Amino acid sequence: MTSRILTHSPRRDSLLLGLVLAALVTSSATAGDWPGFLGPLRNGISSETGLLDTFPATGPKVAWRVAAGVGMSGLAVADGRVVTMVESAGQQQVWALDFATGKVLWKSTVARAYRNGMGNGARATPMIAGDTVVAFTGEGVLVVMEAKTGAVRWSRNVVKSLKGQVADYGMACSPLVVGEMVVVTPGAPGAAVAAFGLQDGTQIWSAADGPAGYSSPVLMMAGGRLQVVAFLGDQAVGLDPDRGTPIWRYPYKTDYDCNIATPLLHKGRVFLSSGENHGSVMLELKKTGTGLAPSVAWQTQGPRAEMRNEWQTSILLGGFLYGMDNVGGAGPITHLGCLNAATGKLAWKKTRFGKGNLIAADGKLWISTLRGELVLVAASPKGFRELARAEVLGPTRQAPSLAHGKLLLRDDTEIVCLDIKKPTAR
Repeated sequence: MTSRILTHSPRRDSLLLGLVLAALVTSSATAGDWPGFLGPLRNGISSETGLLDTFPATGPKVAWRVAAGVGMSGLAVADGRVVTMVESAGQQQVWALDFATGKVLWKSTVARAYRNGMGNGARATPMIAGDTVVAFTGEGVLVVMEAKTGAVRWSRNVVKSLKGQVADYGMACSPLVVGEMVVVTPGAPGAAVAAFGLQDGTQIWSAADGPAGYSSPVLMMAGGRLQVVAFLGDQAVGLDPDRGTPIWRYPYKTDYDCNIATPLLHKGRVFLSSGENHGSVMLELKKTGTGLAPSVAWQTQGPRAEMRNEWQTSILLGGFLYGMDNVGGAGPITHLGCLNAATGKLAWKKTRFGKGNLIAADGKLWISTLRGELVLVAASPKGFRELARAEVLGPTRQAPSLAHGKLLLRDDTEIVCLDIKKPTAR
């Protein structure tokens, strides 16, 4: 089943990409929002400027701090709301908070509590698209709600209904809204990736076989084709966003199906990275018949690899990749490194930096650590330069969210909003 048929040409795809990305960026009425996982373009980069270059001795100013609950879900911001998933009272809930004050606007129960040996609660970050919130639970329930009230429009366990298998560490795909569809990775036979109608949950298309893995799909223009790129447990695939037909496939098997980081786009190429001592690869996509053929532009693989993203997506900024290099199979040693995105050559590495997650804004990396710190690092290929560090909450795995001069983080007990705008000169 398909919602519409498009003919493909570079010119039409470029126009469509612009329209769709504009829709993603302006899924709310206000520019500067952070409407879903890793921001408006799902690459962890904000265009905001005028942000702090260092922290006061007491750390960044706290705008508000709210008690919450267990979960690995990140924070989406749009239309004056902050939305995340919280485990509370034996339930997985979606919460909406007032962006200005932190006041809880609504709570919507979407499933029973999710338990897992690697941590409890939902993994995926909701996405806000206009008047809609889309969430994905730890066991694979896809839920679409009204953004103003939290009323459930429809709910469907897509893993169960498609005869998929819940990933060992829980379903972690953050939903991707493309037009009137939502795309997730159920990890089912013939439906490792699937799209559903936002209005009624009707299945629009399904594609690929294989385990879901833990990555989140992204819309990009790679190899001259507009496509949804999904990094599954054993492969990466590029799919026609309208019909789900395959454009390319690249085998990428990682131990325990632990492909977690989101694919990144660099000048028409696709960057993939995994932990478990796997490594990274930059793929060139060349036209062949009706599809694209992937080939390796460069790679750094195995125990001596220079970049092994465990559960953090690297930041691709100014032609350089900044990211976490985890040593061993989910081991305790993690470096922070910088690679030339064109060649894969190492620019610098801060050894034993520690586990964390990151976004970029205003020429700086904003890094949340497993220790509950916020670390500010210059985003420069010239070398590692730490600008500031402050303890802001408890242990966290989530990347920060950034909207309108405020940086948001959460752990298993609270959500905190920090004012990171430079003071206005008097």
